[in-house]
Amino acid sequence: MRICVYCASSNKADPRFRAAAFHLGELLAENGHSIVYGGGLAGSMGALADGALSKGGEVVGVIPRFMADLEWQHPGIGDMQVVEDMRERKHRLLTGSDAVVALPGGCGTLEELFEAITLKRLGLYFNPIVLLDTLDYWQPLDKFLHQVIEQRFMNPEHAKMWSLAAAPEDVLPAIENAPKWDEHARDRAVVR
Repeated sequence: MRICVYCASSNKADPRFRAAAFHLGELLAENGHSIVYGGGLAGSMGALADGALSKGGEVVGVIPRFMADLEWQHPGIGDMQVVEDMRERKHRLLTGSDAVVALPGGCGTLEELFEAITLKRLGLYFNPIVLLDTLDYWQPLDKFLHQVIEQRFMNPEHAKMWSLAAAPEDVLPAIENAPKWDEHARDRAVVR
């Protein structure tokens, strides 16, 4: 599988986030899956890539030109794709991926995650979306999204668009056990 991983570039966050990212990179590589991610060197981004590379994994980085100009890219990534802007980066990350995994992160990670969820709701992306819930990071968001459903801004079946994985070891099983999202997604997109 080609797995798109959204993750943060902060080195200031709790080091356990970076440790989980590194371990996820190891696990994905050991299981023969390629990773496509934002191309960065710092924070969970760099840790994810380092973990995968330490096990001989295939890692593709996608980085906007302005970030490359600032030398934010991971120097160990052989396939570093430089794109014009953040929009093209998001499109390139998601296109051709067999699953999305969101690690804890800030506004960039949230934007990427919400775009993936939105595209899945609209029947434009059909693959699993898994949130790695390190230190219960995603619990408030999961609760909020269920509130969105309770308030009838989304349908109850939309809660099946994502799942939480408590630890890196739970990510691949979560991907494998994700409910099928099919061509009828557009019929479910409208709140009924």
